Amino acid sequence: MSDASRDSVIRDPARDLAREVLIHGPIARGELGRRLGLSPASLTRLSRPFLDHGILVEAPERQDGVVGRPVKPLDVRVDAQRMLGVKITGERVFGVVTDLRATVGVSETTLLAGHGVEDVLDGIQRVMDALDAHDVAAIGASIGGKVTGSSLVVRAPFLDWHDVDLGAAIEARFDRPATVENDVVALTAAEQWFGHARGIDNFSVITIGAGVGYGLVVHGRQVISSDTGLGLGGHFPLDPTGPLCADGHRGCSSAMLSIPSMCASAGVGLGRVVDYDELLALAAEGNAVARQVVDTSGRALGRLIAASANLAMVETVVLSGEGIGLLGVAEDAVHAAVRADRDPDALPVEIRRTDADFTAWARGAAAVAIQSGFGLIPSAA
Repeated sequence: MSDASRDSVIRDPARDLAREVLIHGPIARGELGRRLGLSPASLTRLSRPFLDHGILVEAPERQDGVVGRPVKPLDVRVDAQRMLGVKITGERVFGVVTDLRATVGVSETTLLAGHGVEDVLDGIQRVMDALDAHDVAAIGASIGGKVTGSSLVVRAPFLDWHDVDLGAAIEARFDRPATVENDVVALTAAEQWFGHARGIDNFSVITIGAGVGYGLVVHGRQVISSDTGLGLGGHFPLDPTGPLCADGHRGCSSAMLSIPSMCASAGVGLGRVVDYDELLALAAEGNAVARQVVDTSGRALGRLIAASANLAMVETVVLSGEGIGLLGVAEDAVHAAVRADRDPDALPVEIRRTDADFTAWARGAAAVAIQSGFGLIPSAA
C-alpha cells in the first residue's frame, strides 16, 4: 500500500517542522522558526494541521530566555500513536511497543519455528498478540543484513534470505505501514533521535553481540552507502596475533569482540564450554583464563573506539548490543587502549553505554517506523 493511499502527505516544510519538534521539543516557536527559516505566519500555518489532529500540542507556558516574555513551546503528544518495533534474528523475534519518542512500554520475545517468511510473520503476529498491539500505527522491523528501500532484504545471513520483500509481506499481513531496516542503522537512528546521542551532530555507534556492528552520524546525518548492511565494521583489523574469524581474518573486530569468539577462546583455556555471562563473572572474580580473555577483548574494543574517533573525527562513541557488559568488566583495559591510540592533545572520547539487551534493537526498529511516518496527516474519512 503506497503512502498516497494511506495518507495525504504534508509537504516537506510541514514534515520538517513536525520532525524538528519531535527531535528537539518542547521548543519555542521563535527557535523553531529560526531553525527552519520560517516566518511566524508560515510557522502558524504549517503547525495548525498537526495541532488540530492532536499530533503536536502546546507545552506549558515558560519564560523566553531571550526576551523574557512567556511563550508556549510546541511539543509532540507522545501518546498520540503507538508503534511496534521488532528485531528479527535467526532464532527469535524480539518486540516492543513504544510511544512517538521510542520510549518502550512493553516487550515480548518469541521463538521462530523456521526461517521462512511466513515463520517470521507468524512470529511477529505472536508478539503483537502478546503485547495487545493491534492498535499500533506502524510496524518497524530490523534485521542483521543488507536492506534497501526500507523494505527489501537483499541479504540476511542469519535467515539465509536473499531478495525478500519483507516490508511488503508485513504490510500485506498486518494492513499497516511497515519499515524494514538494517539493525545497526535502526539502532543508530534511535540513539540519534531519542537516545544517548540526542542533540549530538557527530558520533559513532559500536555494537557487540553475535557480531560487531558500526554506525556513523556526521553533521546530523547518518552515513549510509551501498555497502551498508554488509557488516564491514565486523572485520576491522585490531590484533595481528589474535584468533581467526569465520572468514579467515586474524584479529579482526569480530574475532576479538563477538560473543561467540570470546566464549570460544575462554573455552579452550578452561577446557569446557562457557557462556558469556559466566565468562564475565569469572573474569570479575579473578579467574586467570577469563581475565586474560576479557582484558584482551577490552583492549581490542578500546582500539576500535580510538580508530573510530581518529578516522571519523567524532568525540562521542555509543556502545550497544548484548555484549557490552564487556565494558563494565574490562573498563580499565578499554580506556587504556583508547588513550594509547589517541594523540595526547586530542579531546577525550566520551563513551556512552546503552542497555545490554535486545530491547535496544527492537526500539531501533520502532524508531525507524517513527522516522518514516511522522508528519503524515491521516486522510479525512
